Amino acid sequence: MHGDTGDLYRTFAEQEARGNSATYRELAERVAEDGRLCALLDGLPAAKRQPNLLFGAVRHLGGPVAEGWPAFRDWVAAHWDETSATMLERRTQTNEAGRCATLLPLLATLPQPLALIEVGASAGLCLYPDRYRYRYLPADGAGDPVAEFGAAASPVALDCAVSGPVPLPASLRERLPEVVWRAGIDLNPLDVRAEEDVRWLESLVWPEQTHRLDRLRGAVRVARAEPPLLVRGDLNATVRELVARVPAGATPVVFHSAVLAYLPPEAREEFAATVRELPGHWISNEAVSVLPAVARRLPRPAPAGSGLFALARDGRPVAFTGPHGQSLDWFDDAPAAGPGRTSDTRA
Repeated sequence: MHGDTGDLYRTFAEQEARGNSATYRELAERVAEDGRLCALLDGLPAAKRQPNLLFGAVRHLGGPVAEGWPAFRDWVAAHWDETSATMLERRTQTNEAGRCATLLPLLATLPQPLALIEVGASAGLCLYPDRYRYRYLPADGAGDPVAEFGAAASPVALDCAVSGPVPLPASLRERLPEVVWRAGIDLNPLDVRAEEDVRWLESLVWPEQTHRLDRLRGAVRVARAEPPLLVRGDLNATVRELVARVPAGATPVVFHSAVLAYLPPEAREEFAATVRELPGHWISNEAVSVLPAVARRLPRPAPAGSGLFALARDGRPVAFTGPHGQSLDWFDDAPAAGPGRTSDTRA
């Protein structure tokens, strides 16, 4: 049994933490080799053994994460009751507003105005793409920004390295997509007005990534000014209800990012079948292997070990994206615009 948990942490260390968090890479590698901690983790349901959940729980409880492996190991062993209770109660609800930088060009190609419905919304911070500022940079980091625009007074500024024919029309630089309604679904919605929920979100930001922490706090300020409609429920049933509530004249857009990986394969397929039947558009931004139908249509494989996501509109992949919205690699043959499944807004 320990082998599966060890493999989970080794994979996390190599494919997710490497190059992004030296702290989490070391901790994950050490957990993978520690029989005692693996045995404790094996006492939890499989879905609750995730590295991000363990590390977030320890941080949330005030335990040592950046102080090195011995301190972390000893603290977790001594405080396992509190740690495991937090892991069972909470979910890895990382709410990364940076992903809006990779979603925005696709949103701009759709018939306006938009009604956004996010699946796995957490606190709903990705429901405000029209309230952030954006700076799209050359992939090699050289030269001036490719484009820079957005809400001038926003406390959130997002940088994204781009390559390929990303659809950034001149009109987008002057006016962001028009969002007239926003709603989200989550099994456990978080409230941006609740300090404990916000503290949990902060606990999920990796230690070295202070820019992500600053971004999270800015996005919380945006959401607190106009809290989103968040509905607790199963995604398959609730998404139909929310699409039915979209205001007349708006294009429904169901989207999700780094969410479906937490569902078993049969539930992912059920959701894909559900959303294909709904009016409007479906935007998925998930790890490459999560939606096999999208993966089969990729024009080229993702670089090995890159951890990139596949961005798709209505099941058709258009780009590789960085997991936190840090990069956008648009495919040469991806549609830059067009109606997709439906060209009409709701009547």
